[in-house]
Amino acid sequence: MVSAVAETYDSAQGPTVPAVPYADPLGDPFLRTRFALPARPATFLRRQRLVDHLDQALRTPLTLLNGPAGAGKTLMAADWAAGLRRPVAWLTAEAEDRQPGVFWAYVLQSLRACGALASDAVAPPADATGVDRRLLAALAAELNDRDRPVVLVLDEYDRVTAPEVAEQLEFVLHHAGRGLHLVLVTRTEPLLPLHRYRAVGELTEIRAAELAFTPEETAALLELHGLSLPVHAARALVDRTRGWAAGLRLFVLAARDSADPELYLKEFEAARSPVADFLLAEVLKGRTEETQDLLLRVSVLERFCPDLANALTLRTDAEPLLAGLCRDNAFVEHLGHSWYQLHPLFGEILRAHLRERLPGLEPELHRRAARWLRSSGFLPEALVHGAAAGDWDFAAGALVDDLAIGQLFTGLRSSDLAELFSRMGPEARSPATDLVRAARDLSRYDLDRGLARLRHAEEGLAEDSPDLAAAQLSCALLEALAARLTGCPPRVEKAAEAADELRQEVPAHLLDKHPELTALLLTHLGSARLWAGRFEDARAVLTTVAGTPGGASTVLPREESMGHLALLDYLNGWLGRAERKALAAVSEAERMGVPQPSGSGIGRLVLAAVAVDRHELGRAQALLDETAQLSSGTRDPVLVAVRSLATARLLLVRGKARAAVEAAGPAVSAAEASPWATSHETLVTSAAHLAEGRPDRAAEVLQGVSGDQSACVAEAAAIQLAAGRPKAAIDLLDSIRPDGRTGPAVTVGVALVRARAAQGEGDTATARRLVAQALLDARRERLRRPFLDAGAWIGPLLATAPLDELAAGWLTPGSPRRGEHPRPESPPSPLVAVELSGRERDVLERLARMMSTEEIAADLYVSVNTVKTHLKSVYRKLAVNRRSDAVRRARDLRLL
Repeated sequence: MVSAVAETYDSAQGPTVPAVPYADPLGDPFLRTRFALPARPATFLRRQRLVDHLDQALRTPLTLLNGPAGAGKTLMAADWAAGLRRPVAWLTAEAEDRQPGVFWAYVLQSLRACGALASDAVAPPADATGVDRRLLAALAAELNDRDRPVVLVLDEYDRVTAPEVAEQLEFVLHHAGRGLHLVLVTRTEPLLPLHRYRAVGELTEIRAAELAFTPEETAALLELHGLSLPVHAARALVDRTRGWAAGLRLFVLAARDSADPELYLKEFEAARSPVADFLLAEVLKGRTEETQDLLLRVSVLERFCPDLANALTLRTDAEPLLAGLCRDNAFVEHLGHSWYQLHPLFGEILRAHLRERLPGLEPELHRRAARWLRSSGFLPEALVHGAAAGDWDFAAGALVDDLAIGQLFTGLRSSDLAELFSRMGPEARSPATDLVRAARDLSRYDLDRGLARLRHAEEGLAEDSPDLAAAQLSCALLEALAARLTGCPPRVEKAAEAADELRQEVPAHLLDKHPELTALLLTHLGSARLWAGRFEDARAVLTTVAGTPGGASTVLPREESMGHLALLDYLNGWLGRAERKALAAVSEAERMGVPQPSGSGIGRLVLAAVAVDRHELGRAQALLDETAQLSSGTRDPVLVAVRSLATARLLLVRGKARAAVEAAGPAVSAAEASPWATSHETLVTSAAHLAEGRPDRAAEVLQGVSGDQSACVAEAAAIQLAAGRPKAAIDLLDSIRPDGRTGPAVTVGVALVRARAAQGEGDTATARRLVAQALLDARRERLRRPFLDAGAWIGPLLATAPLDELAAGWLTPGSPRRGEHPRPESPPSPLVAVELSGRERDVLERLARMMSTEEIAADLYVSVNTVKTHLKSVYRKLAVNRRSDAVRRARDLRLL
């Protein structure tokens, strides 16, 4: 080979050091374009956050820009390099650089081109296939002696695949010291020992996630192309493209020619766009036939592992192929634990390509995926692929056999499952599909259709094989729900007994895996017992559900059970307990991320009833309005009854007696009447008669009040006394059996009735003593309604000492002690559960210690503005406007 180096000659000394070479060791002239910084188009967007990161990267000897094709690596590096005030050597690698001699010849030439290396400093390699170590040592020494470090950018470094080149590059980088800063721009992981550089803090990495465009950057890019879109539209585009630079630019260019750019960017078909051409050419083309086939088949999956991919390809080579694709940044992303996913655009394009190259195969791939996922324990994904294959018998069977039918009612995926099975056609005719249809109907309160399908499923199961414990247990769950909705407690008890027997036949791991099934069953049982008036039996079951573990899967049964427990406390006269449990019910769903309002809304309905008794009428109405949509169409008798109760009592307070009677009437028919629901309906009707001047009729109606309901008996006694029947009133009070379950609302009502009777007999001292007792009990609960309903007789008593002091500040205006300013009325409770963050609690605790904003800031080592932000949040959550009110409200809710 003729040397490509021009030598100078001295007649006395012979050849001297080589002059600047004009060709590489292969004899080809150097391509100057490989040393030039790539030109940035007019629509190039400088992203300052990346420029700043690269500036900071100059503190480390090695910087890695690693991302897929079209990630914007090269233009970003070129834009940054153009702004540096130090020598920058740029080299765009080519396939020929696999040969060490060619690679180093170009590196030396790039260093000379930027003036970082004198022409005679290092002799160029003469052999394309190898490089003398003395050349590398000389280069490292020359760079190490520099006063000003040089930045060497190796673009497209993924084309340099020779291990010896990587070793040589590491040698030069190490021995060049501070004289060299190396920037590698690559699609793949370089062969350098990156772990060593990471360990000592000598590596800066900028990878695909950081290279991705943010919504704000996307909006700015659109502006550069003459498109103005709102941030939400830009964010949607980023979500679909994952901020991939080339994809964004190609779609923006296409959108610019569209009549409606925003609509185009929202609805574009990736498979029929320039992006498809780019990805197929850059990623798919050139891959082996096996790799292309693998990519096409896994495109039907959201995520995949090697074994799942093998199940689709019917081969065993997925593991090395996927690892290679991930290393190559070929739009295959590693999720950890051997799981991968495709970039969403790439997956969309591959699916379209699959339908063209292998028509008709897609359903079979979904079917294979569903079976593998089912056998491997990935039920949610198995259901999705079973549905995509149109195999509804498989999908419904998997749901039932896995004991997961309860997930149609509870959990964060319940709406997704309902939507998935809504596509099931009538051609699916197995017992499992009938069970799923029945569950969907019952969840929508379609009792007639749900029961018909449940009976059909039971008939099919009777004719099937005997190993059907999971399906029969699912039937028991649906039987319990249907019986609860029809108001038939004995049928619920029977279904629960059957479920207890069937649980012994079901594998324990399935019951542990799906705690929601047992939680739902017990919730139905507890609700039915509450409806039947068996309060303590109901409390025992519901308390068990409230303490059920299981996270999101049991969130709605826990919320429902807490709401029912709150109702039990309310019906027994414990307003404070009822409020706390109802707030906990609402908080439980919020804590698990369930969209609000959720479930049946029974917790909020109990809060509304409590608000009426506290005379917080605006809050009561707001809560009723908030739950109106949730309870519309419901057939749950307990839910209907508590809504009717709260609504009717609110209407009575507002003087709308006829409307109250109508609201109290049963909105749904129940197989068995509820003693407490009937009693409360009777009380509303009686109160309406009394309000309209029919005391005799009011007294007659009270015969329908159950003697087992102490709270109802106390209210009935008040009506009897108001109707002029003191003996009947006292007889009713004497029939109340004192026990620990009776709450302040009952004792207050009883005390006020006895006080009025005593006042009527001229025994003012006894009346005053009983009113004082009632005030003490009521003040803790903020129970105002019994006093406001008591009538004119109580006013003069409340105006005398010491009763005026007991009533002041919460029931009547005025100061509790002489010389003190009047205390404002306690503000209403917040409409949702109070859930304060840790920092908000810190601020609130210091607020209670009378610390100033500045003192709180100093104590917590935060700014005054931060404290003010937390205070605003606390005020909002507690529904107050002042510090003193916030502290008082927090103490009421036991947050302090």
